[in-house]
Formats: sequence, structure tokens, C-alpha cells
Amino acid sequence: MREYLRELNFTQGTVLQRASTNDEYLALARTVRHYLMSRWMETTTEYYRTQPKGVAYLSAEFLLGRQLGNALLAADLTDIATEALASLGIDIAELAEAEVEPGLGNGGLGRLAACFIDSLATMGVPAIGYGIRYEYGIFRQNFVDGRQVEEPDHWLDNGSPWEFAHPEHEVTVSFGGSTERYTDGEGDDAVERTRWTPGWQVLGVPYNYMVPGYRNQQVNTLRLWSARATHAFDLKIFNYGDYAEAVRAQTFAENISKVLYPEDSTPQGKELRLQQQYFFVACSLRDFIDRLLPGGFDLRRLPERICFQLNDTHPVIAIPELQRILVDEEGLDWDEAWDITRRCFAYTCHTLLPEALEVWPVELLGRLLPRHLEIIYRINDDFLAEVRESRGDDELLVRRMSIIAEHPQRAVRMAHLATVAATKVNGVAELHSQLLRDKVLADFATLWPEKFTNVTNGVTPRRFVRLANPGLSGLITEAIGDGWVTDLDRLRELEPLADDPEFRRRFREVKSANKDRLVELLARRDGIDIDPGTMLDVMVKRLHEYKRQTLKLLHVITLYDRLRSGELDLADTVPRTVVFGAKAAPGYVMAKEIIALINHVGAVINADPEISRVLRIAFPANYDVTVAETLIPAADLSEQISLAGKEASGTGNMKFALNGALTVGTDDGANVEIRQLVGDDHFFLFGLTEPEAAAVAEGGYRPSAYYEENASLRRALDLVARGEFSGGDRSTFEPVVSNLLGEDRFMVLADYQSYLDAQERVEAAYRDPDAWSRSAVLNVARTGFFSSDRSMRDYLDRIWHAERLGGA
Repeated sequence: MREYLRELNFTQGTVLQRASTNDEYLALARTVRHYLMSRWMETTTEYYRTQPKGVAYLSAEFLLGRQLGNALLAADLTDIATEALASLGIDIAELAEAEVEPGLGNGGLGRLAACFIDSLATMGVPAIGYGIRYEYGIFRQNFVDGRQVEEPDHWLDNGSPWEFAHPEHEVTVSFGGSTERYTDGEGDDAVERTRWTPGWQVLGVPYNYMVPGYRNQQVNTLRLWSARATHAFDLKIFNYGDYAEAVRAQTFAENISKVLYPEDSTPQGKELRLQQQYFFVACSLRDFIDRLLPGGFDLRRLPERICFQLNDTHPVIAIPELQRILVDEEGLDWDEAWDITRRCFAYTCHTLLPEALEVWPVELLGRLLPRHLEIIYRINDDFLAEVRESRGDDELLVRRMSIIAEHPQRAVRMAHLATVAATKVNGVAELHSQLLRDKVLADFATLWPEKFTNVTNGVTPRRFVRLANPGLSGLITEAIGDGWVTDLDRLRELEPLADDPEFRRRFREVKSANKDRLVELLARRDGIDIDPGTMLDVMVKRLHEYKRQTLKLLHVITLYDRLRSGELDLADTVPRTVVFGAKAAPGYVMAKEIIALINHVGAVINADPEISRVLRIAFPANYDVTVAETLIPAADLSEQISLAGKEASGTGNMKFALNGALTVGTDDGANVEIRQLVGDDHFFLFGLTEPEAAAVAEGGYRPSAYYEENASLRRALDLVARGEFSGGDRSTFEPVVSNLLGEDRFMVLADYQSYLDAQERVEAAYRDPDAWSRSAVLNVARTGFFSSDRSMRDYLDRIWHAERLGGA
């Protein structure tokens, strides 16, 4: 209490009687961080002293969520802080609500990265996360007439007590300019080298965040970079009255770290995105070499000290950057430098969609990073020579494998570059990794079969069970002790309790209480009214056509049509609230149309006084980690309905299962492993398998045939087409209807009937609450495999071979 009041008085400059909620929150946050800082300093000092092999996790996203609760949990201070504040008349829950979560990610990729760094700290692995400190994050989503409107996410406005700025450790990052050859040395010692003369530069300022391990005295670091101009303000120009020009350099430089994933449908947007990617990896490599390695360290030993993990293709430009440092700055010869570079990187691919594998036009990359393009050309020449030597003169194969694509424009394939350079390439679920080997990167897997492996994703049980679901956590701990928080395999000990009527009853009470929490949150936050007595049917994930929110919506429209027509009896229908949560990328027009359609369908159904008693749609805007932590524990049904062969893994599916929701899903991504673990009787499977979907596509998929043959599907689409949900305007959602009937790239119509059949099985199962809760308990008991701690063990064993200095 004394430390808290000191922070309130001397840092916030106020007294308890006049303090705002934000003052009280900031004072508490700083008190907790002070407690963790000594551990942080000790951890950092120990890493520097012993120089163990560690991991640098390079990711464009780190979707951390609120930090206060996690820090209190890790430091075992929750009860102490709660009691101390209560003695001052302060409700700690109210202070926790004042925190704004950092806007540092978009969806699954960022949440995964946050889970991984939590597990690395908890397991005692020497690790550092590197990313970008986005000033405005991705965007704050709002709905106007049901349509998504993007607004700036001012997450830093009230201060961020969890970050530590270190402008004295700034890094200079270069762009543009030209290169020239020169001779280094004389006579027999003369060596031809290349000099890069940049056209302009920016500064990267590091902001450090603590990543505390769970009650193990270890605190790792997340280092995020903010862009600043080298000369931010020109006083002479300002004094002449040209105020805008006086700060032009500052504005230009700071654009690099303004927002996550700038809209890249324009040439300027593409260039800014590439600037972002190079900026953060250039800062990170320089930082690691200059600050985390001891003076005089022999960089030939760098692979013994670090593995740079590339989280998707965003950080892949780090490969030519390290090669440039070793050759141009450190003076190593090419082959020796390339051997070092190839042993320092590992690559995680997070997609099966060709369009999601980044390519950069040669013209853009050469203009922005001319030396790196030269290096990439050299890497490619050497690699293609290796391919020809190994596979003969198969020029079609050479073109397929080349890092440089020739059509439709000359461009650098970043996934190919990553695969060529990495020690290992991993997918993120068993099916995904198999499809990477068999389809996406098949030629590379044939050349280097030993390079490919799998690490199925996982989620941290600290945030997504222990923090998010205190009722269930307490029930689990009472039954099997608290060791499960760092050893999620122990959830298996719950399995016999699935047959205990009393345990099932208490499990249902926890779920009911979680629904009540959600009702209160959505009413307060969004003005959304939901009935906690209904089945909570949840689909929350990034809005993308392959995730098939349209399939879920067609099911809702079909239920609405059948209820309205009397085909379904209102009195005999299982009441259901369907919750959507999703953002669409600002330039993704079809995704934004689907959001609008969901909201318009919801408006019509929710306004119907009869049907809304058994069917409602809720779509809270700006779905984020904070909402997820309340919504996921409340869910009854988890919608994981992507077309088989399109979802890499998913992590939402894991969070729902661990919190006692049953899954309706295709055999896609990690759904496959969830179903295998929980059993077919406790998973609602539907849809084409990946081979079946591929066969349908190869045979010439005609979605209109499904429309013509299925009366329910025809009625549902016709309702949309004739303006039932758009005030009679047939043109409003015509693009969505035409897309489904004409192309339907992700086979929504092909899987429609199978999905409806699965939902009928869902309704039948939900009518027996005791049997449903038994299945839900078994989902919890059998999904401990999906801990991010297990994922980290797999990375350590199969890829990184880093040391563990302690931890759980």
C-alpha cells in the first residue's frame, strides 16, 4: 500500500481523494512493474553474463492484451493488490477496466506471438521478441449503418506504464540511394566489395516491455521499435513561416510506425509496408549484434548464440540484411557469411493461400533497398545452380523454385527466400505442414525433406484459462491442484469427473456465470442485449472469405426463413444467440460487404418480436483480446468452419475447446487434431475433406448447381437478393450473392447442406444439458496438448535447440 500511494503522490502528482480512475490505474501498474523490474534486471544480466543460445522472435504483430492482470498473476500479487486497494476504497476490477490494450496486432498471428513469448519466459528460455510499436495499431472498428468504419486506435493517449523508452539506444536505418563496387586492400590482399550509399535514413527508437514468466523469477523482454526522423525539425524553415515543411521529415519518418499493415492497394501503401518490414528487422539485427552480444564477439559463432525465428513472411527481409552486415560491414567473404546466415534463421509459414505469401516487385525493392536486391539476386543464382546440379536441366522446375518470379511482374517471392535460407521450415498444424510439403512448397520439400517439420500452435493457459475464466480455473484447481497452469497435460486428470453428476452441475454453473459476465459487458460496452439462457453460438475471427462467415450467415438466414414460414415451431426450437466478431482489412471490399450483410440480417431478425425470442445476432464492434477473454469462456458452440485445406491452424478453436465449448468444424487446420483428441462424439464434423475439395475444384466447381438443387439454400440466397435485409433494395448486397453463385472460391454452397445437418445434430445434443456438459468437460480434459508451452518445447527440440535456464 505504501508503494502504491507513493506512486500516486509522486509520479501521478495527485492525492487519493482527487485521483481519477486513470491516475489510480497508472499508479497500480507502476507499482507492479517496480516489483517485476528487479527480476527483469537479473534476467537480463544473467543472459549477458552467460551468453546462452537463445531465440529472437521476429514478428510484425504482438497482440498482448491488457497487461495489468497478467503481471499481477505472474508475480502472484493479485490477492495482495486486491486487498490493499480495497482497504483504500478502490475496486481493482474498476482499475483493470481503465487499461487500454496495446494495438499491436490484427488477429491470430499477433495473439500467437504473445502466447509464445509468455511461454518462453515461463519455461526459462533466453528469448527476446522484436516488433514495431505502432502508434495507432491497426484501427478501431465502428459500425455506421451496419458498415465497417475505420477509426484511429488511440491506445497510447492515456499513457502506457508498461513500456520503457530508450532513445539513447536508437538505431539508424537506411533506405534508397545506390551501390558501387570498390577495391578493399592492395595487391594480393585486394578484395572487391560493394558500398551502399543510402538516399535517406530514419532512426529506430526502442521501447522495452517486460514479459514475466509465471511465478518463476524470470522476466524476458519484448522490444518494439518506433520510427523517428534523423532531423525532425528545421528551425530555419519554421522561422520563414513554412511550418508544414519544417516538420516534413518528421512526418515522413514517423509514418513507418504509425499503423499496423497500411492499406496497400496503392503503390504508396505497398512501399510503406516494405519500409515497415525492413525498418523493424534492421533495427532488431543491429540491436542484437551491438547490444546483446559482448564486445569483440566473433560473428562466425553467431549461430551458436541465436536463432532468429521469422514469424511469417513479414520479417524475411532480415535474411539479406544479415548477409549484408556480414559481407559489407564485417568483411566476411560471401560463402562464409552465407553459411552463417543460413544457420541463424528458421521460418514459420502461416498460410496456404498463395496470395498471402508475400511478393515484392523488383522495381520497388530495388528502389528502396538496392543493396538487398543485389544480395537476393546472388542468393538466387547460387540456389538455382544448386537446383540444376541436383535435379538436372528442368527449366520449368527452376522457374517454379526461383526466388525471383517473372510473371505477372518481376518480383521477389519472400516465402521462397525464407525457405532457401532457413534451417527449418515449419507449418502450424499437422494438416497444414503436410500441405506445405505436398503442395505449397512441394519442390523445396523434395529437395530438402529434412528441412520441413511441424509445430502445432498453442495458447497460453495463463491468459486464456487462468485469467479469462476464473470460475473454471477454480473448479479445475479444486479438483486436481494448480500445477495445470504450467503443465496443461494435467487436464487429463479431469476426464473421470466428466462422469460425475455433481462436477457437471458445477461446470454448468460456471458456464452460466460466464454468460452473465458477457451479458453485462456487451450491454455496457455496446448496448447489445442478449439472453444468457440461450445457446451461445460464436464465430469470432478475422473477416476473410476462406473463414466462411457467409456459411454461418446462410445458416442463420435459413433458420429465420423456416421459423417465419412455420416450417420450424418456435416453441420447439432451441433458443440461440449467434455472436460474430471480426474486422475486415480496410481495402478488402468483399469482406466489408459481408460485415454489412451480417449487421443488416441481424437488424431484421432482432427486430422481429416473435423470432428474436429464439434467434438473435450480436456483432460487437472492435472485437479484441479484452472482449475475447469474456466471450470465449461464455461460449457453448465454437464455429471453426473454414474450407478444408485453407486454414493453417487457428488458435481460437483451441481457446474455445479449453474453455468448454464444443466445436462445429471442418477437418481443417488444428480442427483435425482437436477432433482426434476429443473424439468424434464430442465434435460436430461436417463438410468436404481437403482431397474432396481439391477434386471438386479440379472437376470444375459450379456453385449455381447447388443453388438450383437445394430449396433451402435457394430461399436463403433469394431473401438476400430480393432485398429482404436491405429495405427492398436488390442492389445493396448483389456483389455478395453474385460472388457466391458465380465463383464461390471457398465452396460455401458445396458445404451448405452438410453444415445444416451438423447444426441439427448440435440442436439435438444441446437439448440434453447434462450430456452436453459431459462433452464440454471432456473437451477441456483432452485439449491440454494445445498449450503454447508444448509448442515451445517442440520448437526447442525440433528447431531452435536453445537452452532452458529454469522455469516451469
